[in-house]
Amino acid sequence: MEDPRFKSVLLVDDSYVDNLINRKMLQSNNFADDITVIDSPVKAMAYIQQCINEGSMPDVIFLDIRMPEMDGFQFLENLADIGIEVSDLKIYMLSSSLDPDDLKQIAENELVSKFISKPLTEKILNEIE
Repeated sequence: MEDPRFKSVLLVDDSYVDNLINRKMLQSNNFADDITVIDSPVKAMAYIQQCINEGSMPDVIFLDIRMPEMDGFQFLENLADIGIEVSDLKIYMLSSSLDPDDLKQIAENELVSKFISKPLTEKILNEIE
C-alpha cells in the first residue's frame, strides 16, 4: 500500500454524521497518517495552539462554515490572529452552503486553499496536492 500523501489532517465540523462520512473517506483513500476530528471550533483552536507549541501543525484542515460557538470565518480570523501563515498549511472550507456571501468570503481569504462541497469524495481528495 502507498504511503499516505499527508502526515496529518484536522477535520473541524460540528456534524457527527458528516464527520463519520468524511473520516471514512479520508481513511479509505489513505489520505493521512493521522486524522484528527474535532466537533467544536473552540476545541479545534485549542488543539491548533497545542500543535503550535509542540511544533507539529496538521498539513491539511477541512473546516465547516456553519458551526455553533464560532463559524468557519471566525476560526480563520483566530488563526490569522495567532500568526498562522498561508504557507504553513492547506485549509479547505468544507460546507453544504452555497451562499454567495460565503463563497465571496472564501475567495477573498488568503488562508483558504479552496471551497469543497460536502461530502468529501475520492475525486476531490485526489485533486488535493
